Parts: sequence; structure tokens; C-alpha cells
Amino acid sequence: MKVVLLETIDGIGSVGQEVKVKDGYARNYLIPKGLALMASDKNIKAFKDKIQAKVRSEAKTKEHAEKFAKELESISLKFAVKTGQEGKLFGSVTNTNIFDALKEKGFEIDKKKIVLPDAIRHIGSHDVMVRLYPGVSATLKVEVTSDSEA
Repeated sequence: MKVVLLETIDGIGSVGQEVKVKDGYARNYLIPKGLALMASDKNIKAFKDKIQAKVRSEAKTKEHAEKFAKELESISLKFAVKTGQEGKLFGSVTNTNIFDALKEKGFEIDKKKIVLPDAIRHIGSHDVMVRLYPGVSATLKVEVTSDSEA
């Protein structure tokens, strides 16, 4: 039976590919699990339309993410925290602190998208990357000062 794959399946083929598989495998596994469609003209056309709609949707999402990245790069976050000798913080500034500060400024971002390899433990200016979309990221300026300066 010929089917059009909706997902990449190891050993069979990739998305959009028309492949020939055994009838039972197609009827009992691929089609019920939503991994493939029977290769009729109607299904092939519907699949191509679905792919084109997905491409258009992703383009809009990426465009939105790029605009959002420009907005994020224009702001700077300031944190006044208690410090000890040599500018070392009592505690640290984490992605949760950055998430909360962004939320207060009206930016809704998933906390997991804030990339902070290690918590900020020293006063000064720091760059923090925010991944918004595959291939689209923004760099936030985070200024950490001693609370006696604030």
C-alpha cells in the first residue's frame, strides 16, 4: 500500500515522502497513529496545503519573535542587592529574578527561555541571552549594583 508520511519514521522515510509499505502495517499502525495517510490524490493535496499553511504560520511566528527581540534588547534591568567585600553578592541574581523583573515590565516570556549558565554573583553589567524562537535570540542588559548605591 502506498502512503504519505506525516512524520519521519526511521527505516521507512521522511515527512512528505510517498512510500510503499505492507498493507497491515499501514492499516493497523501508521494510519491509526496519525503517522501516515493513504496516498490518494486528495490526501496528497491536503498534505501539501497543510505544509504550506505551517510554513506561513512559522514565518509569522519568527517575524513576531524578531520584533519582540528588538524590544527586549532596548530595555535594561537593574538589580540592587546586598553585597559583601570585593563586590561579591550575598546570594545571586538568577533567571527567576530576571523573569520576575521582565514580568513587571510587561514582557511575558517562558522562564526556560532565559539562558543563564551560572547565577550572577558579582556586581556590574552582565549580558543575558533570551532564546525566543529557533534562530532568534535577544541579549538583555542586566545591571547589578550594591543596595547601598541605590
